[in-house]
Amino acid sequence: MNQHFLGFGLGLRTNHFQDIIDFQPQVDWFEIISENFMVAGGKPKYYLHKIREQYPMVMHGVSLSIGSTDPLDFNYLKKLKVLINEVEPVWVSDHLCWTGVNHINSHDLLPLPYTQEAIDHVVTRIQQVQDFLGRQILLENVSSYLSYQDSEMSEWEFYQEVVARADCYMLLDINNIYVSARNHGFSANDYLYHIDPQRVRQFHLAGHTDYGDYVIDTHDHDICDPVWSLYQKALHRFGAVSTMIERDDHIPPLAELLAELTVAKKIADDVLDLANSEQKAPFEPVALIN
Repeated sequence: MNQHFLGFGLGLRTNHFQDIIDFQPQVDWFEIISENFMVAGGKPKYYLHKIREQYPMVMHGVSLSIGSTDPLDFNYLKKLKVLINEVEPVWVSDHLCWTGVNHINSHDLLPLPYTQEAIDHVVTRIQQVQDFLGRQILLENVSSYLSYQDSEMSEWEFYQEVVARADCYMLLDINNIYVSARNHGFSANDYLYHIDPQRVRQFHLAGHTDYGDYVIDTHDHDICDPVWSLYQKALHRFGAVSTMIERDDHIPPLAELLAELTVAKKIADDVLDLANSEQKAPFEPVALIN
């Protein structure tokens, strides 16, 4: 078993605070959006600490803007570090992207050009962030809807080199791989095959909106069959990886998300049990025919 395997978790959302406290559902861990709790106090912090008493947590940010040409925002990083000290998360993650320039936040997770120059730029910034926080971070692949003429390599080659050189880890979003593969016409299977299993610490699963000619990562639908299928392939490739479901709009009752999480666990159990049985199958010599 992967020593970093937390099991199966959910994104912690306001709609479910009270139900989690009252009923303590069978969830292995929760992921919080860091920026939602980077405040001095108030009700969100109260619920956060009550739930943290019962469950492990990880922190997931949306504002690091690691790929921007703006200087790193150390005021943001100081607040992030305070929250880390409060929550004591198992790990901290953000996105391999940029969110703005000239101190203007677009509130979008924008893809980078896949060039050596961009790699050099991002690696230096990741190292500075990790030195400041005193820990390694995870970076998530984003869904994308445009590409750059200057790109020199595939997304997975870019992603792989960034995390290897920066010595950080991957939060592999299975839905984002599917969305980007559909939008850009590459093979999602090739993406998985070329990722180093030693760098993958977490999976995201989510729903999207399919417009036929293109797909938008909206986090407001159930997980669809092609994404479940890609999740199976990811499990074959990477083994037991901490998995959680994101839902950010049209958020259903907690029971519905727990049912969807049960599907993820069943798929993982089936894939990993099969892989273990194949590894343990006794060798049976084949009789030679003269």
